[in-house]
Amino acid sequence: MTLDVYADLACPWCSIGEAHLARALAARPDLAVDRRWRPFQLQPGLPRAGVPLRPFFPDKFGGEEAMQAAFARTAEAGRAAGVPFDFARLAGAPNTADAHRLVLLAGTHGRTWEAARALFDGSFAHGRDLSDLDTLVELVASAGVPADEARNVLTGDRYADDVAAAQAEAAALGVRGVPFVVVAGRYGVSGAQPPEVWAEVLDRVAREGATG
Repeated sequence: MTLDVYADLACPWCSIGEAHLARALAARPDLAVDRRWRPFQLQPGLPRAGVPLRPFFPDKFGGEEAMQAAFARTAEAGRAAGVPFDFARLAGAPNTADAHRLVLLAGTHGRTWEAARALFDGSFAHGRDLSDLDTLVELVASAGVPADEARNVLTGDRYADDVAAAQAEAAALGVRGVPFVVVAGRYGVSGAQPPEVWAEVLDRVAREGATG
């Protein structure tokens, strides 16, 4: 069963959704799943160095109070999922193209989801700047990606076409927000669905595979 996971590393709900899906998969160790990272940028037009938290996020949410309320709701959902958030430390809004490229590199070492988790938590729990190249190298190295390879990727354009292609694929599918998962090439699951919803989806698709 294939799971094409469209997500952005600057999306806190993608972090929560990844944790939910991982928990559902862990409860089904006999299920053969090919879970694939598909880069998606919610803000592809941001400068490579990103932008400061303010005024970007207050403008996005409609003011400071609305921003803080949104952060509080997300942090509460994160606690329920076991995902840490500390929005008071958030560095800003990064351009995530380089971070996505390193997740794709991590996949060649079998460390896709470890790298994604290191980047999610580095940003949302520890205030690390995903626009900073040294920070990106450090975070993925902590997940088992060779630092020299990561730095070589960031000093060139390796995987840039893959990031652009995934964005185009998402647009062709009509994806406007993430997380969004294409299951077995047939079904789309939108949003940070809880593990019990994923359990139903996985079981249904597995049954269809057994009888189809």
